[in-house]
Amino acid sequence: MPVQRTYRKRRVVRRPTRPVRRKKVKVKRGNLLWLWLGFTAVAMSSAAAGAMLAVSLASTPLLQTELTPDEKSVFNQEETISSNTMQLPELTRPVNILFLGIKVLTSDLDKPPEVDLGYHALVNSLEGLSDTMLLLRFDPEGEKVKVLSMPRDTKTRIEKHGNIKLNAANYFGGPALTAKAVSDLLDDVAIDRYIRVNVQGVEKLVDALGGVTVYIPKDMKYTDHSQHLYINLKKGRQHLDGNKAMQFLRFRYDKYGDIGRVQRQQMLMRALVEQALKPSTIARIPQILSVIQSHIDTNLSIEELVALGGFATKTKRANVQMLMLPGRFSNDGKKQASYWLPNHRRIQQMVAQHFGQGYGYSNANATSLRIAIQYTTDSSEVAKAMLRNLNRGGYNNVRIDQKLSREPLRTTRIIAQQGDDESAGTIRNYLGFGEVRVESTGAFSSDITIQLGQDWLQKLDSQ
Repeated sequence: MPVQRTYRKRRVVRRPTRPVRRKKVKVKRGNLLWLWLGFTAVAMSSAAAGAMLAVSLASTPLLQTELTPDEKSVFNQEETISSNTMQLPELTRPVNILFLGIKVLTSDLDKPPEVDLGYHALVNSLEGLSDTMLLLRFDPEGEKVKVLSMPRDTKTRIEKHGNIKLNAANYFGGPALTAKAVSDLLDDVAIDRYIRVNVQGVEKLVDALGGVTVYIPKDMKYTDHSQHLYINLKKGRQHLDGNKAMQFLRFRYDKYGDIGRVQRQQMLMRALVEQALKPSTIARIPQILSVIQSHIDTNLSIEELVALGGFATKTKRANVQMLMLPGRFSNDGKKQASYWLPNHRRIQQMVAQHFGQGYGYSNANATSLRIAIQYTTDSSEVAKAMLRNLNRGGYNNVRIDQKLSREPLRTTRIIAQQGDDESAGTIRNYLGFGEVRVESTGAFSSDITIQLGQDWLQKLDSQ
């Protein structure tokens, strides 16, 4: 008999709704900072750490936005995030942090610049639409870091503004209104802190790291003279400087639009983690710290930053899990989809499993799991052999998705596309090979995507 999903509702206490208003605040230059935590932890081992620790650990020197008491109350202030031991601060409980990457053009400003550049240039401001929205969870109990990507075109209710795109919340009410909207969307998940940066920072950050190596899955070419946006990247593994990394992130002109861009963001984040943890990064700490100290707006204290950074660098890379908000295109995946419509049932399941939010959840059985197979060989026969193998194991809802435009994988990846790592682990045990990854880089309409590697070819050859 199929195993049914069961839910057990727990009483959730919601904070009173607070009015949030947009504030005009003078801010410093804001640049994108993807994984400041790893850099902070690396910095703790260097002489540069003294400069950071010289500041009171309980202070918030990177806070550039004046929050009203009502706005402050949106964020969880009930418990201390970290405990100050004889050594460095450590996390004492799971922490949820809202990360916002803001893109502002000169055409978005209330007051146009004095000099007309002749195009819509990016400007260093935090009072615009959110180009990137992530909810980060640092869980010392499970020893995991979880990253939930929320497409900027997500349609949801924003207080006093009705049902509009989620990325508008920062424009209307800054980090507090965005946190309120995200919490409502995610079944009242508590948000402890926020980080806001400007998307221009990706260029400076990647350059400070010495570049980043990624595999570009296809040729990417796009021109927008009105923004001086010129994207021209060739397929293949490349070492990107900041400018080319920016092109890779901003490209969204294919079949899946913003959803494809979310997948590329996750690919780049994985690559940045690898780059940041290399020993050679230590020599670049002064440049990295300059980016951190000059281009960030956050209500995290130095103590909290150190605790989070220390935890992040101790976390196994396999325990960094990347999720995407479940949903569908408003026009069934056609080009220029206007909205990403949330699937609230699947959101409840994901939040329950990864954010501990008041529900019991049992995974789907083999019969109902939607499994997609992707391959990198010239022949689809290896995919057909995997399909037959899964059918023998009782997995009947299986399809061959597509040939991957990427270099061949050594190890088969079993991707929990919707965050169901338990089912992915069960498939891994059945196959006897492969690695489980929780991320959204597979077939977006699947529960599990299996990307075939050389280990499957070797298994076939030995039969």
